[in-house]
Amino acid sequence: MKLSLMRQRLKPWLLPAAMATGIMFHDFMKHVEFLAPYLIFAMLLITFCKVTPKEFKATRFSWLLLSVQIIGALTVYSILITFSNDIAQGAFICIFCPTATAAPVITGMLGGNVPRLATFSIISNISVAILSPVIFTFMSPDRDISFFDTFSTISLKMIPLLLLPLVLALSMLKFAPRIHKAISQKQSISFYIWAISLFIVVGRAVSFIMDEPSQAIPEMTVLAILSGIICCGQFYIGRKLGNYCGDKIAGAQGLGQKNTVLAIWMSITYLQPITSIAPAAYIAWQNTINSIQLYIKAKRSH
Repeated sequence: MKLSLMRQRLKPWLLPAAMATGIMFHDFMKHVEFLAPYLIFAMLLITFCKVTPKEFKATRFSWLLLSVQIIGALTVYSILITFSNDIAQGAFICIFCPTATAAPVITGMLGGNVPRLATFSIISNISVAILSPVIFTFMSPDRDISFFDTFSTISLKMIPLLLLPLVLALSMLKFAPRIHKAISQKQSISFYIWAISLFIVVGRAVSFIMDEPSQAIPEMTVLAILSGIICCGQFYIGRKLGNYCGDKIAGAQGLGQKNTVLAIWMSITYLQPITSIAPAAYIAWQNTINSIQLYIKAKRSH
């Protein structure tokens, strides 16, 4: 069997395997969790190198998906906050979180428009970088710190993490075009970096869950189920909006496939830590959907 064919057949199983391995070795994650921001940075850089300035066009497709991402997240949060702050934050982060950096890779494997989704990924991440410091400051559980101090701390961490990869990608395009081209042609690397990231963040989330008291089990169960409903809903809405704009695959992946590595990191860092259960469960939901889609696509190809 050819190596390329073997990789193609193993890809649908790589993400579940990464999650399962992370669960098994969750005690080890405290030693490697510091790598998460660097992996996020690397995935964003690879994705941003896929789109040239000429291809970067904010179309109706991008604005429709972004509206659901931002307005939808705030609306759901406003509704659920009357019932539970933790549930509201968990639901919010599952919707507000930007498109996964590996989404263009999955979109390409499924036959969707990669540049269109990569463009939305940039818009999605820029929007989160700009809005998250303000939103997280208001949601921050620590009220002993001033608004300005909280805003400054979050800004210094979030904005460079999400925007510096874009600046670096554009700089390489101008001053190191060969390196930029080499990275742009290796988009599949994002998929494998994503798998490593899942291994780390799933293990970290499992460690957190195991440290929680038994009294938190009902709330964690609600967060996990709610994230599944949100995940299916976002894939469905994204598919409908994408179909309206001429690319249902890009629409579904753009709205449904989230950067859960970033979402868990943001939850643990800036929100109530228990809310990380929602994006952690979202990992299982979205990768189940992706694995099914890749399996069906591979079956139809043979």
